[in-house]
Amino acid sequence: GEVNAVQFSPGSRLLATGGMDRRVKLWEVFGDKCEFKGSLSGSNAGITSIEFDSAGSYLLAASNDFASRIWTVDDYRLRHTLTGHSGKVLSAKFLLDNARIVSGSHDRTLKLWDLRSKVCIKTVFAGSSCNDIVCTEQCVMSGHFDKKIRFWDIRSESIVREMELLGKVTALDLNPERTELLSCSRDDLLKIIDLRVNAVRQTFSAPGFKCGSDWTRVVFSPDGGYVAAGSAEGSLYVWSVLSGKVEKVLSKQHGSSINAVAWSPSGSHVVSVDKGSKAVLWSEY
Repeated sequence: GEVNAVQFSPGSRLLATGGMDRRVKLWEVFGDKCEFKGSLSGSNAGITSIEFDSAGSYLLAASNDFASRIWTVDDYRLRHTLTGHSGKVLSAKFLLDNARIVSGSHDRTLKLWDLRSKVCIKTVFAGSSCNDIVCTEQCVMSGHFDKKIRFWDIRSESIVREMELLGKVTALDLNPERTELLSCSRDDLLKIIDLRVNAVRQTFSAPGFKCGSDWTRVVFSPDGGYVAAGSAEGSLYVWSVLSGKVEKVLSKQHGSSINAVAWSPSGSHVVSVDKGSKAVLWSEY
């Protein structure tokens, strides 16, 4: 079925994909090949987002069944199920301490979870369905259906500020230094927001680029020098952060809209996944 999410492990060796078949599939990457290793089961509906913890030992997946789940990667065992949202969970991320998780849902709330006690320690009403989340040490940034990016102070639970874009926010990503925030929105624009001065620093577009869904995921390259996004007609676009110009368009592999893209931490591979059921590993680009 449709593949919604893709992520590399911190060591770049493992690749995880997830989608409407309710499983997270793990693949080992050798050169330009992928070998299926196994799947993580337990979700009762489609997977919407995937993240590894910083050590690559745990995998966190958000699901359309209103829950998020954590598995241990080495034995594929389900360890925790985090329930409490009253709508689809569209994004879940580890905080940098790996001891807490933030999830964002269609129910218009964000929840903070403590992994030791396995309970929700905070619920924040955001006012709009949350499509994606990223975290720094002190701040959670959430992208919403109402075209806004909201910036939260983790300690005070309050919205520090909001920024409005021109379309529904589909995805967020941070550069390696966590000083720049990449966004994608339904107006077919990607933007980089400089978090130090709270201003848009770069805008990316292309004549053929169209954001294909409300959850089109986009990424920075591991060195922060490029951004990548998949288009509605199945091409993968790579832009230079410095110039704002398209560097490459990779096409002819996907027969349907690209939902998500991941860049390996080593920089050697990019993977894109689509609405059909296809994942494409790009090693020569």
